Amino acid sequence: MVSTRQISDERAIAMLAVIKEFQTLSSADLGAVAQVCHWHRYEAGESIVHYHDNSNSTFFIAQGEIRVTYHSLSGHEVILCDLLAGEMFGELTAIDGHTRSATVVAKTSTLLASLPATDFQNLIYSNRPIAEAIFKRLTWEVRRLTERVYDFSTLAVCNRIHAELLRMAKKHMATSNTAIISQAPTHTDIANMVSTHREAVTRELSNLTKKELILRQGHDLHILDVAKLTEMVNVVRGGL
Repeated sequence: MVSTRQISDERAIAMLAVIKEFQTLSSADLGAVAQVCHWHRYEAGESIVHYHDNSNSTFFIAQGEIRVTYHSLSGHEVILCDLLAGEMFGELTAIDGHTRSATVVAKTSTLLASLPATDFQNLIYSNRPIAEAIFKRLTWEVRRLTERVYDFSTLAVCNRIHAELLRMAKKHMATSNTAIISQAPTHTDIANMVSTHREAVTRELSNLTKKELILRQGHDLHILDVAKLTEMVNVVRGGL
């Protein structure tokens, strides 16, 4: 990790403007946030926070991509989610003061702005649009986790793979009905996302390729028919 505190105010404001929760702020408000932010560069593979550590900052992803993971006592990795530029993480600890609930690692070279818990709480209390955005974010997280619990509890492995591909596709839409997932996750990564083994993922991706729903080209995974994939997932979820 490298601290990059030499960022100009103008550049800091421009980079903070990509954060979803900040997109309704004026330049003056963004400037106020920039004044209390710390900037850090992490390279691919570097840890940002560790499970159960006592740091309390909220992080905003200005560039790059991060991965949130949890390891069982046996060492098995569970991938909770990947987050792209424009997203934030770490807000739970900043709000409740508890230790970190997961480990976060940079997937690519990543530029982050961090905001200590006190400054983050002051921002929420003093700015209604930000407070509303954080509330909506937390609500969205509850709905996302509810959906994942439903999937793990009711869906067969192949259907969980379809649901995870659909989640990724929605983050990487190329047209109204196609998506391109650059630097596609490995089969092991997908297995760790849906609690199965690599062989099951390999088998199901092969089936989807034969059905012309996906196509692997180099490091990219193309979802060729997002509407069809959505229909397949909705059918087994019962329209959830």
